[in-house]
Amino acid sequence: MKDRSRLTTEKPNARTGDVDRRSTLEIVDAINAEDRRVAPAVAKQRRQIAAAVELVVAAFREGGRLFYVGAGTSGRLGVLDASECPPTFGVPPSMVQGIIAGGRRALVRSAEGAEDRAADGAAALRKRHVEPTDAVVGIAACGVTPFVRGAIAHARKIGARTIFVTCAPEGTEGVKADVIINPVVGPEVVTGSTRMKAGTATKLVLNTLTTTAMIKLGKVYGNLMVDLNATNVKLRDRAERIVMAVTGLSRPQARRLLARARWRSKTAILMHLASLGFDEARRRLKRSNDSLRRALTDE
Repeated sequence: MKDRSRLTTEKPNARTGDVDRRSTLEIVDAINAEDRRVAPAVAKQRRQIAAAVELVVAAFREGGRLFYVGAGTSGRLGVLDASECPPTFGVPPSMVQGIIAGGRRALVRSAEGAEDRAADGAAALRKRHVEPTDAVVGIAACGVTPFVRGAIAHARKIGARTIFVTCAPEGTEGVKADVIINPVVGPEVVTGSTRMKAGTATKLVLNTLTTTAMIKLGKVYGNLMVDLNATNVKLRDRAERIVMAVTGLSRPQARRLLARARWRSKTAILMHLASLGFDEARRRLKRSNDSLRRALTDE
């Protein structure tokens, strides 16, 4: 697109045209007022998000992976969401991956020129050996980022599931994807600074995609993250509290149970509630597709 000024994410915001003349508190209030527009915009995309979740779950159940692809803030948000899935849901790092234009260096330092070639987006997917069983989520606040569009085009060409996330309705033009998620948050407080409302909307969408998918896969029991990896003091404390909440055990009892279960919360809970040893609990979980709720009713 030659004239990016017509993109909603790039237009001046009439409500903040004099923001540089306001007091500190007035600026804070203006930003907060604009932020309140984000959640309703995301809510309007609930059906599209749900459809995207179903694609991601289908990919996971076929042994596929989820790839986020973006540049700048969008890319960093994808990498962030991917990096948080292993400790939260106990999945391998390969299951959800983030790809950012410019590579690892772009996570901490701007590499804006890296987003300008569609061929580079396609090459990034080839480097990760993306397959038809995978799902690819392209993230572009403005919707026209060549790197992201190139990745989506390549993913679609090889038969992978494709999802496109953008905050600019104009940016959906010409994009062919299985699902398009388009929360329209309007112009930014500072014109074109899509790390703000567009970034917030994107974070909400990605949180919902992976969290809902993991719930559907049985990674959550009730609303407890029973598959977390207890790899540090904080997470071990959380694992103990989760086991206590489900089993009614005291903290010392929960800690001893978790030690016998090799600090696998889901296994520990099943061992206690079904009176099983570690090996049998693991076998039952495997038969139940790793769903604690199903395993508890398995005979």
